[in-house]
Amino acid sequence: MRANFHLALPCKDIEETKEFYTSKLGAKIGRNSNNWVDINLFENQITFEQSGDFNFMFKNYRFENNILPSFHFGVLIDFKTWDALFNKLLITDPTLEKVMFLKGNKGEHQSFFIKDPNGFDVEFKCFTNPSEVFEV
Repeated sequence: MRANFHLALPCKDIEETKEFYTSKLGAKIGRNSNNWVDINLFENQITFEQSGDFNFMFKNYRFENNILPSFHFGVLIDFKTWDALFNKLLITDPTLEKVMFLKGNKGEHQSFFIKDPNGFDVEFKCFTNPSEVFEV
């Protein structure tokens, strides 16, 4: 069964958050008011709620030879979409890095992370073989 997800997160500035997700990532705005907004990120609903300053104290973790943010969210997309988005974002953020995980093994995929204006790390991931998303 395929199902979309909903995630609600605090945000520091609604307008800055809308601008980032629409202009930079190409997402669409859904229902919204002056203190919250629904973002359609690849058919998944992320609700940002104006909260002012907040801080998540979290550690990073090591996966293979990479240090990754423990607290992050992301979407699984096809390679064509992933590659187009990565190359679009690389123009404005030349420090962006793509990382290949589990190379040559079951579950091989590539990812990149970008930080939104609230400090959240957003991951974009595509699997070499999409049927292996949950394979062990």
